[in-house]
Amino acid sequence: MSDDELDLPAGVARRDFGDGPALATRGEPVYGEPTADGWRRWDPHRSKLGATIEKGLDTGLAADASVLYLGAANGTTVSHVADAAGPTYAVEFAPRSARDLLDVAEDRPTLFPLLKDARKPETYAHVVESGVDVLVQDVATRGQARVAVENARFLADDGRLVLAVKARSEDVTADPEDVFADALDDLREAYEVVARERLEPYHDDHLAVVAIPR
Repeated sequence: MSDDELDLPAGVARRDFGDGPALATRGEPVYGEPTADGWRRWDPHRSKLGATIEKGLDTGLAADASVLYLGAANGTTVSHVADAAGPTYAVEFAPRSARDLLDVAEDRPTLFPLLKDARKPETYAHVVESGVDVLVQDVATRGQARVAVENARFLADDGRLVLAVKARSEDVTADPEDVFADALDDLREAYEVVARERLEPYHDDHLAVVAIPR
């Protein structure tokens, strides 16, 4: 195992798909990504979580980790999470995206799609187990920090939040740094922020945040 791989979550590796080492997980391809010997490329330009890992932040993902993923969309990123982690609850509000997510789940018995609104955690509290190890959030809406605070109820005491804050979803006219500062202030109601990193060059005007419950 290379030094680079020592810093990666269990189940995530670097493999060469013809243009040098790249993030990869084992599993069936989902979005036309390159594959080699059972591995599929995890493109950080198409995944905020992939970019967060490339930036060196500790996401808490592990082979047996339970995950609640908010904003799963059509499964691009959450498919990699389910390949690498344990039971993965994938919340998505848009019916069309949720249908795609169901297709992704057919090859992943530990991936559980939920057609729900991440702003209303009470609607899936009866399904999602309490004490999940990782809460991943990629929800492009106003009040992103509030969504994370409302869903803190599902996290284990030693779990962690991995959040991608999209500045333009909060205010297209504001300075992104001001948006990020406001989001961090709101998060501190329920979390202690342990790491943060801008996601350029992978994603403009995004901030990756890792936090633990207070």
